[in-house]
Amino acid sequence: MAQGSHQIQSQQQIQTLSPQQILVVKLLELPAVELEDRIRAEILENPALEEGQEEGAAEDSLDKNDLDEDSLISSSEDYSLGDYLTEDDIPDYKLQESSRSREGRAEDIPFSEVTSFYEILKEQLGELNLTDQQQELAEYLIGSLDDDGLLRKSLYNISDELAIYAGVEASESALEEVLKIIQDFDPAGIGARSLQECLLIQIKRKDDSPIRQTEFNIIDRCYDDFTRKHWDKIMQRLNLSEEKFNEALQEITKLNPRPGSSLGETIGRNLQQIVPDFIVDTYDDGTITLNLNNRNVPELRMNRGFSEMLEEHTKNKANQSKDSKNAMLFLKQKMDAAQGFIEAVKQRQNTLVTTMQAIIDLQHSFFLEGDESLLRPMILKDVADRTGLDISTISRVSNSKYVQTNYGIFSLKYFFGEGFTTEDGEEMSSREIRRILKDHIDNENKKKPLTDDELTEILNKEGFPIARRTVAKYRQQLNIPVARLRK
Repeated sequence: MAQGSHQIQSQQQIQTLSPQQILVVKLLELPAVELEDRIRAEILENPALEEGQEEGAAEDSLDKNDLDEDSLISSSEDYSLGDYLTEDDIPDYKLQESSRSREGRAEDIPFSEVTSFYEILKEQLGELNLTDQQQELAEYLIGSLDDDGLLRKSLYNISDELAIYAGVEASESALEEVLKIIQDFDPAGIGARSLQECLLIQIKRKDDSPIRQTEFNIIDRCYDDFTRKHWDKIMQRLNLSEEKFNEALQEITKLNPRPGSSLGETIGRNLQQIVPDFIVDTYDDGTITLNLNNRNVPELRMNRGFSEMLEEHTKNKANQSKDSKNAMLFLKQKMDAAQGFIEAVKQRQNTLVTTMQAIIDLQHSFFLEGDESLLRPMILKDVADRTGLDISTISRVSNSKYVQTNYGIFSLKYFFGEGFTTEDGEEMSSREIRRILKDHIDNENKKKPLTDDELTEILNKEGFPIARRTVAKYRQQLNIPVARLRK
């Protein structure tokens, strides 16, 4: 007797984003230069959108109340001409800086930076013949790499991010496959998910030889002992003579634990100008002003000709042919898309200003004085709590954005850092602790360098209750080798 099949019904709560929300998210990630390109591409693609400002229209200021997600355009087929033909609903606004006196200032920026490894990786990506999905996943993975070139997010989390924020379904196995492609890029070690994997990738790239195999065995089979410098255990386990072990160890120390950083250094001659997304001015009376740097971003408005054509079609709605109805539907779709794009740009502008203002408020002392030691501990959640925005939104705003101040140009990531409280109850940033740690190492006895344990003890006595692993992490962030290699 055949068994009947059973159907099980269950409820699942799945977070999905509307096309309008996805557009806002994508625009939010773009720095000023890329936003200009994106807007010009949209103008070319959508005839209902055009560049320019209506004659006699006053310059609009950004109004946070206009940007509520609930007010975004509906794509319903029921519509009236009032949706497009009133002055309020044809948003033509000025995306330029609010002050005319600032015009031209951003041209003269005394700062340049080496081409980032993100751009170099994307160039290498462009040389491959990938499917559209592989291309999209690869670009997302490259954007998820840390500054040192390593991937510290799990593929499981990245899969969730893609589904929630980009509307892209990608399994961990699909991401793994694309990640392997990225790990073949130069320099060796890019895209590794741990320091161990980073070193193994570099060793595999070497020409085959006995010493290469020894290096591989040390990192692959004895990595924990290697990190703890238990040399005797490694030699015993792998049956190595001291001479062969030292030879392999010498080669391992030549490997690069931060391949992303090294890539930027090796192409230092290829300079590019940094265009700041924000301009912050500090005046003698303590006033701090914030402006968006959108001087090259085109102004946008709805195409009045499209509005007039839609009005004409609507007047004859009762006697329309099939072709006329299709034409009216086309006009409406294009005008919906144009108005939605304008609203998305407005929302991007307002979110950027809101986030940057929160950063200024939280790091007020730094923006007044320009002293790095005045930077307070600040994480994404601090800014999210202050603005009421989601942490993922703050992360997107902070990524690849720069601010011009009286003291130079800084990446927004510069203002974020961990912190802790000293024994005296003073709140200090990890940046300040790294500075103190570097001072101790700079002043150590070079014949007998301080070990991480000794540095931990010194810092603890000075009132900084941090663990040895934290000292080791900060030392690595400063690109300072272990004590044995500093002799």
